[in-house]
Amino acid sequence: MSKAISEQKGQAVKNGNGVYKYGNQRLIELQNVLKNYKTPAGDFMALKDVNLGIDQGEFIAVIGKSGSGKSTLVNMITGIDRPTAGEIYIGDVALHTLNEEHTAQWRGRNVGIVFQFFQLMPTLTILENLLLPMDFCNMYAPRERIERAMCLLEVVEIADHAHKLPAALSGGQQQRAAIARALANDPPILVADEPTGNLDSRTAEAVFLLFEDLIAQGKTLLMVTHDSDQAKRVHRTVTISDGEIVSED
Repeated sequence: MSKAISEQKGQAVKNGNGVYKYGNQRLIELQNVLKNYKTPAGDFMALKDVNLGIDQGEFIAVIGKSGSGKSTLVNMITGIDRPTAGEIYIGDVALHTLNEEHTAQWRGRNVGIVFQFFQLMPTLTILENLLLPMDFCNMYAPRERIERAMCLLEVVEIADHAHKLPAALSGGQQQRAAIARALANDPPILVADEPTGNLDSRTAEAVFLLFEDLIAQGKTLLMVTHDSDQAKRVHRTVTISDGEIVSED
């Protein structure tokens, strides 16, 4: 394992001065982040000099109109996309300095992502979908992976469906499976992009309660949402407009 990756293992811990390795005081810090996309119509500035800090154990909602920059902001934090300028620190990792391979390995161990449309592998069973990230990141002994996957499916109350294909499950059940998969490698950070947007109100509430339980266990959760009622129940709401953070409540 390379030195760059070995340094990413384990939970980052602040030193005696209350800061992480690179001097960031918060678990997630974006400093003067700018993202510019080249398009046939010209440059499009998706993020403009964004500064944001998130502490360990915080439950943050990101809200804003379509095209405001919400997804781009989330993609910066997960390493799915890279900033044009600026710096991103996640614990002891300077994310903006990692190459594509190291970013993918870091993300697999440290960030669980829950997508609006589930993104489960359709030809794999629910159980196999959970085993995939453990296999990819070589997490846990092979004999432990099935036991861990089944325990997570118990937590999200769909263990009875472990050997079914995603298409055999309802939307709510698929979202629960997606949350379990996001937890497969026990990441300290969870990012959810409109996780309840395609769910009925009862199922959406159950998913939100599950998120609250994860926060109580010490996870840090960043949720993009259009649901104003849910946004009122988190620790802090970050509102973004035209690529800029306009308020933090």
